[in-house]
Amino acid sequence: MTDRTSVDLRPATPDDAPRIATLLSDEGYPAGPSDIVSRLERFAPPDSHVIVAALDGEVLGFVALHILLRFEHADRISRVLALVVDPGVRERGIGRLLMAEAERVAREHGAVFVELTAGHHRPDARRLYESLGYDSTVTTYLRKRL
Repeated sequence: MTDRTSVDLRPATPDDAPRIATLLSDEGYPAGPSDIVSRLERFAPPDSHVIVAALDGEVLGFVALHILLRFEHADRISRVLALVVDPGVRERGIGRLLMAEAERVAREHGAVFVELTAGHHRPDARRLYESLGYDSTVTTYLRKRL
């Protein structure tokens, strides 16, 4: 377990773009630093947040989330769009720490729940989310490429 008190959680900055690009690319989502800088601009507060977990200045992982108004209810939800932790530090609590921060930010914005997706090809991610109380039986996820 990584000493959570020494892990710094903070908003991502353009200086983090090369590391975020590497982490995302290693997960099968190719991106370069300039792509990430552009995404950080699009995912700016107050409705979006990209948060990094860093130890001694090195980014170990990140979470990206967006706060959404719902139409069918007069409330908000938060959607985690990406959670990536360096494979070398997985199973040390970094993902849990990032998810706890994502939930804190969501509550701060009045979200009533957090939703996310985890592909069947990522069983470790699914186990993490389920261990954090996420219910994988709630809905069916449908998608159509346009």
